[in-house]
Order: sequence, then structure tokens, then C-alpha cells
Amino acid sequence: MKVTKFSGEIVNFDREKLKQSLIKSGADSNAVFQVMHEIEKGLYEGIPTKKIYKLAFQLLKNFSSAHAARYNLRTAIQGLGPAGFFFEKFIAIVFELEGYQTKTNIFLEGKCINHEIDVMLKKNNQVVMVECKFHGNQDVKSDVKIPMYILSRFNDLKHKEFDFFGTNDIINSCWIVTNNRFTEDAIKFGLCSNLNLLSWNYPEGASLKDKIDAYQIYPITCLTTLTLNEKDKLLMQDIITVKELIQNSGWLSKIGLNSNRIKNILLEANQLCNFI
Repeated sequence: MKVTKFSGEIVNFDREKLKQSLIKSGADSNAVFQVMHEIEKGLYEGIPTKKIYKLAFQLLKNFSSAHAARYNLRTAIQGLGPAGFFFEKFIAIVFELEGYQTKTNIFLEGKCINHEIDVMLKKNNQVVMVECKFHGNQDVKSDVKIPMYILSRFNDLKHKEFDFFGTNDIINSCWIVTNNRFTEDAIKFGLCSNLNLLSWNYPEGASLKDKIDAYQIYPITCLTTLTLNEKDKLLMQDIITVKELIQNSGWLSKIGLNSNRIKNILLEANQLCNFI
């Protein structure tokens, strides 16, 4: 059976890949079996993967909103766009959970030109610049031109002192973070140039997806019980993650939601973060 990817590429239907994505959502074996059964009944030659994904999401939601939210994670990260401003804040939160001090949207004067840096980090006297490459399309990869370009910016800044965190610091290293994937050449160049790369699936075992699951730091755009407009209103209040929403649940009434809606939203949020 052939399926059509987002990019238009025709590939074989990967049953095991679909099954593993359902298992990773937290669904039990019975839910996985039933969802797989329903999807396979509706398969046809050339079916878009987008349609398969949408059906799986809807079926999972019948079992648990939290499972559907987890399954929807990559799309939810895209919901932190379109410009990626909220994605940068989300990445700062991820690094904070790893013990870093963080600052976002910093303007610096380099040796040659001025630069806007997405995130600055400090830990154990090591200062790090982070450049975030946000893509609104899942099929777009960050190619080798991106680390080559960012390396030149790092080189323009790394020999100067800056007062980021109350002391004069020199930038020691550089991270490049994307919500999608890097090409093989981009990874090779990053490794060769001592750049740290973080993407949806790289590095293995410590990718962005791995970190999100490890820290249970899901973006509010995951939640199936919120509308797009409600998510936008919360993001504008700097409520980026589900945990922040739980801690600041008063904002749900401030944006006009009734008590029954709030109860359902917080139930999903708590289930997603394993607080219950």
C-alpha cells in the first residue's frame, strides 16, 4: 500500500511506525489495536499521510484527550508560530529545566555587525548563544546553509565581553535548535564545527521530542480542549506550557471560559502532565 507524504512523495505505508506513534501517545494496547483496525479499514492506494494522522488523532481523542494531545505534539509545536517567537520562549523553558539561566531576544554588537540572538544561556560560568530555526511546514529541513550562517555569527561575537547575567561574559558555545529536522550535511557540519544541534529527532535519545517527554513540558497548543483563539490569548499572556497553565489557571476565566470548560481543560492538562 502506497501513501502520499506532506511533500507529495509516494512511499510505502509503514504500519509499525504508525503503531509506535500510537504507543508513544500513552494509549494502552486495546486503544492502539482499535485505532489501527479503524485506520487500516479505510486505507486506499495513495492516501495522504495527513489524512491518516487526522483520523488517528480523532480516534485517540475518543479514548483520551491527553493521549490525543501527546500524539499531536509535533503539530502543537508548529502552533507556536507562525514567526516562532513563542517557540523561542518554549526552548528557553526547556533549557531552564536543565539548570540554565536564560534570556530571550538579545541584541548584541559584534566585531563586524549587530546581531539579534534568540536565547542566551548561562550555567557553570559557561555562556551559550542559541539560534532557533522555526518551520511552519513539517517537511522543511534545516540544511547545511543554516549552521554555516550561524557559525559566522558566533565567530563575530565570541571574542567580545557582554553583560548578560550581571557579569562580563564571553560566549563560549553555540546551539542551533529547530522544530523540524536537520539534513545529514547540516549534522556533519555542526559536528565538525563544534556546534550543538537540537532538532525534533536529533540527537538520538536527547532530541527535542525526548526532552519534552522527559520534562513533561508540553506546549499549551497540545490541548484539544482549547480553541485556536483561546490558545493565542494564553500565549499572549506568556503562558507557554501546560504546567504554566495549571499554575495560572485563573487566566482561563479571564479569557472568558465558563466553569465547566475550565474543569475539562484542567482535567486534560493534568492528565497530560501525569499530575493525577
